Amino acid sequence: ATVSPLYLLDAVFTPRCIFVEEDTNIKALHASKFARTEMSSVGVVHTAGINIAPKVSPAFGSRKMQSGLIRQCLARVGSTASHATSATAKVLRRPTYNSLKASLDVSAKALSRRRFVAMADGDGGGRAVTTAKPTKEGRMQKIDTNPPRGTRDFAPQDMRLRNWLFEEFRKVSLSFGFEEWDAPVLESEELYVRKAGEEITGQLYNFLDKGDRAMALRPELTPSLARLILAAGKSLPLPAKWFAIGQCWRYERMTRGRRREHYQWNMDIVGVAGVEAEAELLAAITSFFTAVGITSKDVGIKINNRKVLQAVLEKYNTPEELFVPVCVVVDKLEKLPREKIVEELLLVGLGAEAIEGLLDSLTLKSLEALEAVIGGDNAAFAELKRVFELAEAYGYADWLVFDASVVRGLAYYTGTVFEGFDRAGELRAICGGGRYDKLLGAYGGQDQPMVGFGFGDAVIVELLKDRGLLPAPPPPNTH
Repeated sequence: ATVSPLYLLDAVFTPRCIFVEEDTNIKALHASKFARTEMSSVGVVHTAGINIAPKVSPAFGSRKMQSGLIRQCLARVGSTASHATSATAKVLRRPTYNSLKASLDVSAKALSRRRFVAMADGDGGGRAVTTAKPTKEGRMQKIDTNPPRGTRDFAPQDMRLRNWLFEEFRKVSLSFGFEEWDAPVLESEELYVRKAGEEITGQLYNFLDKGDRAMALRPELTPSLARLILAAGKSLPLPAKWFAIGQCWRYERMTRGRRREHYQWNMDIVGVAGVEAEAELLAAITSFFTAVGITSKDVGIKINNRKVLQAVLEKYNTPEELFVPVCVVVDKLEKLPREKIVEELLLVGLGAEAIEGLLDSLTLKSLEALEAVIGGDNAAFAELKRVFELAEAYGYADWLVFDASVVRGLAYYTGTVFEGFDRAGELRAICGGGRYDKLLGAYGGQDQPMVGFGFGDAVIVELLKDRGLLPAPPPPNTH
């Protein structure tokens, strides 16, 4: 078929119309005749077996200009079944077209600068694609060159720094015998909606996809790890030691070192019930700090056990179902004033006496003080004592600080929890993790002892900047 010629009017004046001559075979415009490719920032439809040979019309400028207009028109034809066909296209006879164009008095030169739309009739068929709006002087307005709020670009010099940091993460992981894994950034929303009240469920970048499935950009890596471990089943040799460096997304308030998009280094051990697993992970973290020039005078690691909080609540006959909501509130201790914490604990359902006893216990800063409160035969005390003994053997005991207020906000933690912190108090938590022995059961699988940590890329870079420890950027690759 021959389209000869195809005329397009400015979308501002005549939206959602295709104008062709009387003798045009409209079926030539059907979607099945086109093969679409991407060219520059605009999709360009190249015809398959269609001869575009418009006649030169003085009203529309040169043959070259007409060809350009035709291709702009075709570029706006989408790939659905609702394109221009003999049944839906609007055909204007030459007199009607000439009359309309004369009334608009728009020159071909002006038309070529403006935005164009080619569609079927006004029922929403086809696809509209436009360029930026022109200014009064005829120049296109400059687009906003900033990335979306809370995200980052990585130009080559930034990529060199990022690659250096990731390589340090990777070297430490491999030196401890861990294997690397990865998973999609896009996951099922169900993977993250565990127990009501978790802050993370309100921070999801989530949406319904075109199949009406609830999806989310992953806010953390651990649930994806759990999915992979469940998929492996009994074929997974234990213990399994896995690490990942992946991008995560959280819609949260931004502060220094906290963005809505970040990369996170995770190391996890599956199949070891004893705290030897926690000790190994803490050794890996301190090895990384040492490798990049951070010392125990710069950074400390607060450590606690969730069973401590459990033991305190049991003293006040607190129902078991209140444990997780209480942990979520306690995790906000450094963010909220005491009065607000008390208010939230009351809303959770704790009595005044239990709140007072709980808050007093959270001020404990030594194992000796903890033993006096919960007893030396308590499982939480025994596990913490063993971690400190192993830390002495590894040689990193000077990094550890017992802090009963550290509980971590995620519901799945069941035992030891820890958090890296800037001793100068200028930055938020550098890393954090703990034991989560019951996560697989929450997803319908068989529980396995599991422990791991997450270490974001943003805070550590801020710390390295403050200490003057960022490496000099390597020269760009000129090959």
